[in-house]
Amino acid sequence: MKSRIGEWIEKRGYKKKYIAEQLDVSQRQMSKWISGESYPTVPKLFRLAELLGVRVDDLYTKDKGQP
Repeated sequence: MKSRIGEWIEKRGYKKKYIAEQLDVSQRQMSKWISGESYPTVPKLFRLAELLGVRVDDLYTKDKGQP
């Protein structure tokens, strides 16, 4: 899956640091979510979607070639 978290943070005009603080995670962890290196837990994923005003499934897309 391809992360769209960074796109939504930018679209909403937030700083990554602010979102990380709201979710009680490090900026490094937030960067890993944005790069797709790791994924948020389900509760944090729902909180992130709420903060950004989007649906959870808006935060990720399928990579091309994925079934």
